Amino acid sequence: MATRRGAYPGTFNPPTVAHLAVVEAAVVQCGLHTVDLVLSAVPLGKHDDPELAPLDERRSRLEQIAAPTDWMAVRVTDRQLLVEIAEGYDVVILGADKWAQLVDPEWYGGTAARDAALLRLPHVAVAPRPPHPLPGASEHLTILDVDPVHHAVSASAVRRGERRWLAPGADTRDP
Repeated sequence: MATRRGAYPGTFNPPTVAHLAVVEAAVVQCGLHTVDLVLSAVPLGKHDDPELAPLDERRSRLEQIAAPTDWMAVRVTDRQLLVEIAEGYDVVILGADKWAQLVDPEWYGGTAARDAALLRLPHVAVAPRPPHPLPGASEHLTILDVDPVHHAVSASAVRRGERRWLAPGADTRDP
């Protein structure tokens, strides 16, 4: 049996309990053996975000989370477009907010270029992220069944002090 690999691109700024719930749902529902948490060296649309933690800090937090597992790893890429990050994987894992970015023709220079790029995608697993709409049904797409308790979780809220949503092992504050 071939190993099925998933890519979960994101900024993980910081990683949350919802990120972990999405990964676990994708592993079970898409039959994945490994998942790479993929950080872009320069995240698309966030190059000048003053709240974006340095890449090394975000990588370190993810490595702490992945370390106890034998199926989760961290990868850094220079690629920015989700379609390019997904190349070589069996499944790309996204929240519904990232789905909106994936299908936005602005990032590709127009609709025709976007449509051509989307044809290169592997299977897509999308997690609900209200208020963002979910894509329509397709044989190339799985809507992940993630416990609704995670739908409201946000990294922005964690940065504002909602520490209960921070992924276990991701707290780099001094004790």
